[in-house]
Amino acid sequence: MSTHKEGTVYDIIFAGGGTAACIVAGRLAKADPNLSILIVERGKNNLNDPNVVNASRYLYHLAPNSQTSIAYKGNKTADLNGREPIVTTGGMLGGGSSINFAMYTRASGVDYNSWNTEGWDAKSLLPFANKLETHHLDHPAVDKSLHGYDGPINVSFGCYHAKEAQDDILAGAEAVGLPEFPDMQDFKTIGGFSRWLRYVSPDGKRQDTAHRYVHPLMASGKYPNLHLLVESTISRVLFEGNRAVGVEYLPTASNQPVANFTKGPPLTIKARKLVVVSAGALGTPLILERSGVGNAELLKKLDIPVVADVPGVGEEYQDHNLIFYKYKTTLKPEETLDHLNRGDVDFYEAAEKKNPVVTWNGVDLAAKLRPTDEEVAQLDQEFQDHWNRDFKEQKERPLMLLAVVSTYLGDYKTLPEEQSGPSQYLSIGMYTGYPYSRGDIHITSKDPDAPPSFNTGFLSKRVDMTKQLWAYKKQREIFRRTNGFVSELAVAHPNFRKGSKAALRTAPEVKGGFKTLEERKRLPPIEYDEEDDKAIEEFIRSNIETTWHSLGTCKMAPKEKCGVVDKDLSVYGTVGLKLCDLSIAPENVGANTNNSALIVGEKGADIIAKELGLYCN
Repeated sequence: MSTHKEGTVYDIIFAGGGTAACIVAGRLAKADPNLSILIVERGKNNLNDPNVVNASRYLYHLAPNSQTSIAYKGNKTADLNGREPIVTTGGMLGGGSSINFAMYTRASGVDYNSWNTEGWDAKSLLPFANKLETHHLDHPAVDKSLHGYDGPINVSFGCYHAKEAQDDILAGAEAVGLPEFPDMQDFKTIGGFSRWLRYVSPDGKRQDTAHRYVHPLMASGKYPNLHLLVESTISRVLFEGNRAVGVEYLPTASNQPVANFTKGPPLTIKARKLVVVSAGALGTPLILERSGVGNAELLKKLDIPVVADVPGVGEEYQDHNLIFYKYKTTLKPEETLDHLNRGDVDFYEAAEKKNPVVTWNGVDLAAKLRPTDEEVAQLDQEFQDHWNRDFKEQKERPLMLLAVVSTYLGDYKTLPEEQSGPSQYLSIGMYTGYPYSRGDIHITSKDPDAPPSFNTGFLSKRVDMTKQLWAYKKQREIFRRTNGFVSELAVAHPNFRKGSKAALRTAPEVKGGFKTLEERKRLPPIEYDEEDDKAIEEFIRSNIETTWHSLGTCKMAPKEKCGVVDKDLSVYGTVGLKLCDLSIAPENVGANTNNSALIVGEKGADIIAKELGLYCN
């Protein structure tokens, strides 16, 4: 493996080694092995780390004081009942693709059309979406022209799943009018459930971009000009005039082996042709601002020389807003990840013995949902106005996304149910496809270790609350119609008043379970009144969190429309500087965002290769 040596000058430097950066670096290295490339990553190398290659380990990466993720603390807000929300992003080589839930979820084509940028519409991006994947779903309903079959990223069901539990939940969904679709990743299908594929190979290995695009090239010995520098934090991009000529960095303090580590002077690395900032939607705008690219008024206050006045840097922050509602179930231990997450089974021992459960992400089912016309009519007028404008005729846009996670996502010590012996749980994640709320993130100091000012904007628009209110009720109706249902956990549901018709269910709805689909359909819906809705809203404000889908802070749009980069990912007012990560997304996508990051990486590689006179095969 080739690591950076001080004094080396490179053709291209990647400031950040995230999901997209690894794709671009790998593609360019293959296109021209003589092109010298350096990836500078703040976090650790992920090579063959069992906590990375096994998709069951996402909670390990999200734990407090994690060394594989970065936690950004948001400013306190009344919209979240005075909470300071925490937004976590990838913090090691491969970025989010190394630590995420590994759910294979594509956006709808209309999402990319909404970006309103030449070359970034659905028709233009589908070839890149296909290029990156090897699709393993063998089903007659799959349109093979809408998927790829020889790309670096395998998408499959992996080597472990829990089919009986899937069938039961799908029956509950069908009972409320939500069908099963074989393929919901065809750029158009929504309005139901699907058995969800994963970014996991058929033999059970996570498909992060470092392992699929970078490590194989470096191990081959055929690409000596592809280099890594890990555990190093980019402080700023270096400029001569407005031309990017390199980067300044410091060893990442949190990754140093001694507690009393003292920062020395910053080190520099020069780039002959290009600097590509790829530090994610929260990291990239901070690097730009420390480099003198951003809102001139802010930079002057911090005594940072202005290279380019680009007011859009750090603005228009978006995420998908998420809550997990948890249920006690009748599932068998082998049908959830609770035995691993609780510690009943030692992960490292299980991995050593190649127990296939460690390769399972526990997400066998997910959905893309829209309310019916009748449900829309029952919601408030502001929501209906937004619906009529943005959703009613755009029938390929889901309002909410749902993921069924086969484990309790939380601290088991908070569960009274555990006192009578280990139980099995499901967590139902409901998250907003297209939140109207916006936030922002900006530096407060030249020091890269200084916390930024971060406004998440979560629930700052009333209409986003209305979506969540509808979603809570919808997921309850689905799960109470399953035979796996035992009870709704009080710690993970609203506190309805005593005597409410909406009170939490503490026993199965039908003794002995449902025998037929018709029985599930006949179950009357839960009734809610205004007090119940207030209880739901209170719970949502106190519990809504990130979906780890940050984007939009350096969007691709005309500069006068708060844009930061053009269609070729070049930063306005600079030369030799590009961005390549989800910070460039002009609008949100109704899907988990990893696939969009992969597409941005493939498209970015194509753009840069063409500018260099190369071809990315």
